[in-house]
Amino acid sequence: MPELPDVQVYTERLRVFIGDTQLERIRLASPFVLRSVEPATRELEGKRITGIQRLGKRLVIGVGGDDFIVIHLMVAGRLHWRRANSAIPKGRGLAAFDFRTGTLILTEAGKKRRASIHLVRGTTKLGEFDPGGLELLSADVSQFGAALRRENHTLKRALTDPRILSGIGNAYSDEILHRARMSPFKNSATLTDEESSRLFHATVDTLSEWTDRIRTEVGKGFPEKVTAFRQGMAVHGRYGEPCPVCGAPIQRIVYAENEANYCAGCQTSGKILADRALSRLLKASWPKTLDELENRRSKMD
Repeated sequence: MPELPDVQVYTERLRVFIGDTQLERIRLASPFVLRSVEPATRELEGKRITGIQRLGKRLVIGVGGDDFIVIHLMVAGRLHWRRANSAIPKGRGLAAFDFRTGTLILTEAGKKRRASIHLVRGTTKLGEFDPGGLELLSADVSQFGAALRRENHTLKRALTDPRILSGIGNAYSDEILHRARMSPFKNSATLTDEESSRLFHATVDTLSEWTDRIRTEVGKGFPEKVTAFRQGMAVHGRYGEPCPVCGAPIQRIVYAENEANYCAGCQTSGKILADRALSRLLKASWPKTLDELENRRSKMD
């Protein structure tokens, strides 16, 4: 799922490419992508763009002063900038927004259709799409600590809950926790002031650095390589590879449709966290530490 760094760069580049030109036409290849019909698409056509902003992981395009297009990419949705009046790709293409300067196309890989477009009238209605999570790049350490401690969750869940913190998903939560040297299963209510401060700075630094990296990668173009697995990440998507800090193999916990990637050497004092499915299957044979894991591997070699 595109997270804060990706959506932020989408937003910035669209401000450049679209500017304050008029929205000429909305084309839908899949009627199911449009989740609201007030205002109708024809009511927005011909109106001038008044602003483009990020709302959590959503992209918001202001039209005509009081109307908004809210795009949620979910897991596999992506945006593409093409020459004016370009055709919508068959199969994965969902919708197109035509401007004098070019066409913004929404696509989604795979068969599941989760990406969505809402057409919204009024700022009050737009506010309903804001889960309320803290905007991290404009927050301070005390606000961050208060947000985390309102409820007791694992840090992995707290970081990715949009009602608590805005814009973080599976990929960057892994990177943040590795930088902070904290277990994904540590409870937010148990954080000391020092740990809360360390996690805050790791969060802000990780999001800022990756936003800058993507800006540099895109340059004067448009983001076309939006992915959750980026070269240079420390742990996310690097299961079994050596940690860039301590060299220990990256571990992975799979749950539901997500996973947590972490370094036992840096984050859990060498303890290997139990994957529910495998640990239940292996029971007493499940390795508890990196030493046990290495001993088991050496016997298998």
